[in-house]
Amino acid sequence: MGSVRFTENEMTRAMEGAAKSVLATQREVRKKGRDVEDVWHELGRFGRYQLLSGLGDQILPVLVALPDVEVEPGTRPQFTDEQVQAAVEETLGDVNRLQRAVLVRTRIALVRQALEAVPPRIDADGLLTEENLGDIEIPDDLSGL
Repeated sequence: MGSVRFTENEMTRAMEGAAKSVLATQREVRKKGRDVEDVWHELGRFGRYQLLSGLGDQILPVLVALPDVEVEPGTRPQFTDEQVQAAVEETLGDVNRLQRAVLVRTRIALVRQALEAVPPRIDADGLLTEENLGDIEIPDDLSGL
């Protein structure tokens, strides 16, 4: 099974999306009706690092284990439930049967949240991002080159 080639930006956005989904489930955020973006910024750099570090060991190996898929410009990588589950189980390690069932369901949910946060690809190779798209100037003809 080949690995999907996520860009650094896509991995970063995926991890942020998963982290924000975890923040959204916290009691203080839900009960007070706080905006997850505000809570994310209030965490500060070290708080965000701690949250991302804890999730990284669970999510990154799964993202790397996902099969290679073609991604059309303007879309996100799409994976079936079976592909995500296989990648989760492949990276789970040695745990007992009860822990395995809980960990598989939890990690599948986290990986799904991460994949939803991956931005659409602007180009087929994933080299361009929305941030640097404005810096590129495409000439009308090649006469000036």
